[in-house]
Amino acid sequence: MKRSRFSKEQIIGILKKHQAGLGAKELCRKHGVSDATFYKWRSKYGGMEVSDAKKLKALEAENAKLKKLLAEQMIDVSTLKEMLGKNF
Repeated sequence: MKRSRFSKEQIIGILKKHQAGLGAKELCRKHGVSDATFYKWRSKYGGMEVSDAKKLKALEAENAKLKKLLAEQMIDVSTLKEMLGKNF
């Protein structure tokens, strides 16, 4: 997955400037992003604070860890079922 040039904190800062009254096109030109990217950010991070973004990042990391654990358990179960099926 491609990594963004901007951190979530920077994105939220840019969106706060927009809420303060700066135009979207002006912000896009200043920071070197497209209009589509700006509006995608706004739909994802609009109304968030920096602390909310940090919590979101922590939850995403925990979710990825849990998905990995689940996949490993499913592999273990299928392996055990396969081995039991061959023995009988």
